[in-house]
Amino acid sequence: MSVFRAATLVAPPGHWLLSLGAWRVLLHRRGVMAGLGLIAAIALLAGLSLASGAAGLDPLTALLAAFGYGEPMHVFLVQELRLQRLVAGLLTGAAFGIGGCLLQTLARNRLATPGVIGIDDGATAFAVASIVAVPTSLAPSALALTGAATAAVLAFGLSAGAGARGYRFIIVGIAVGAVFGALTNLMLARADIDAANEAYPWTVGSLSARPALSVWLLGVGLLLCLPLVKYLGGVLNTMRFSDSVAIGLGVRLTAMRVITLITTVLLTALAVAVVGPVGLIALAAPEVARYLTGHRGVPVLCAALAGGALMVAADWAGRTLLAPIEIPVGVITAIVGGPYLLWILLRQPSRRLT
Repeated sequence: MSVFRAATLVAPPGHWLLSLGAWRVLLHRRGVMAGLGLIAAIALLAGLSLASGAAGLDPLTALLAAFGYGEPMHVFLVQELRLQRLVAGLLTGAAFGIGGCLLQTLARNRLATPGVIGIDDGATAFAVASIVAVPTSLAPSALALTGAATAAVLAFGLSAGAGARGYRFIIVGIAVGAVFGALTNLMLARADIDAANEAYPWTVGSLSARPALSVWLLGVGLLLCLPLVKYLGGVLNTMRFSDSVAIGLGVRLTAMRVITLITTVLLTALAVAVVGPVGLIALAAPEVARYLTGHRGVPVLCAALAGGALMVAADWAGRTLLAPIEIPVGVITAIVGGPYLLWILLRQPSRRLT
């Protein structure tokens, strides 16, 4: 018996087996190294973000100010302005990265991201409407959640059940997003200049002066969703097989697709409620995670880290490239995201997540 148990405890190639009493944890070696590398990249970018700006600080001064040490002006600058912006960027990037990874795997297509299928546009349209069209007592962030859910239901319903698969879902989602985008432009065109200026950040994506309550809600939402997201990653990996095989392995397909879609909508809507529509992150973060981990699983945690790193990097570039003029983070990601999308289409036109 002891010989048999010893044999079963040998980790497969490329993995580590951690033992803690009766618990056994199998870790993918390259995935762990990728996660640590992304954490190091985030730490570096965070230091640059806290130190850079109109009033430049050296990294050590910025780090001390983040913990409340140093000159009062430096502490105020870092803690009240730059640190909140950094946290908002990390959280929104993580939410977009997870949402993109889940939806791409569910649809078996790398182009199926919340932005492409209209979820971002739906959230933006409802948020703008709450400011310029039908002002309500609800905050734009609350309406953004409603808009994202509406867009997702329309895309999923109009694609007639096949909606969780392939190009049909994407095409219907693009159409839904185009309708919401047109409604947003119509509302802005008919609004007075003050209301349009107030709604402008919701149309381009910006991390400047984000509502603290929305950032807090996003953080709570991410924390609560992480265990579910990790579980869904394992289920979606099984769902890559044919439906009959997945059902035979005990997967409840309809329930898992609905739960995955709801989770994606929730995280995306909470992120859009903070930063507005931001392209590229949900598209590129899962690709970066898959490339770094080097396996065919569903790297939702690495996608979250990659999304946070990309968002912070884009925001840092927007604040420093043309300083003191600030470029919204959504504009930076759109400039980079267009060529990146073309590169995906031209390099691997038929590649799918199967």
